[in-house]
Amino acid sequence: MKFIPTGVASLLLVMHCRLVAGKALPVDSPSPLCEKKYTCSNKVFEQIRKQVILLNGTAQELFNIYVKWQGDTFRNHTDKLCNPDTIFFPAFHVNQTSEKKEIVVALYKIFAFLNASLGNITRDQEELNPKVTELLERLNNTTKTTRGLMVNLSCLLCTRYNVSQVDVIYGESTKGKNLFKKKQQGCQVLAKYVQVISKAAQVLLPHINDV
Repeated sequence: MKFIPTGVASLLLVMHCRLVAGKALPVDSPSPLCEKKYTCSNKVFEQIRKQVILLNGTAQELFNIYVKWQGDTFRNHTDKLCNPDTIFFPAFHVNQTSEKKEIVVALYKIFAFLNASLGNITRDQEELNPKVTELLERLNNTTKTTRGLMVNLSCLLCTRYNVSQVDVIYGESTKGKNLFKKKQQGCQVLAKYVQVISKAAQVLLPHINDV
């Protein structure tokens, strides 16, 4: 796949990752994947692999910096307040023996959820820490990579596997919650993201040379 500018990638994601600032999206939302015509390159799996590896390599740092700027309570009680087992995140049950199509669908579901969650987290941190560029830049960079990855996944689903719709599950919006709950939900989501992206990187490797 050719390089897609950030603005174009954002526009593509608007069509099938409908972020709603004012309220949570329905638990199960169909995503109209194939409204846009895609042309996949022969190296699309390699591009996906590199994007997942990049996200995996920066996830822990993003989490650490996030915790750093949420105050002493979160820094001193990270394990309790940011427990990843207490937040919903889409299941990722595929493994290295799963069919490639099943893996791509599972990846799409988790990154659709992550993209929406990053929107919530970034909005909250722009309110809570508007001058903390080291955090906001990492959130924005993660969002850009996630959106580029989803374009590649969408291309595969539409052109290789003839999947025109995926039921995606989104997390709860933080709008209207108090400051502590906003901080905690972001912390829990990012902690779970660290776990899930590591598994995704491991699962994807055996399939990366298949085109």
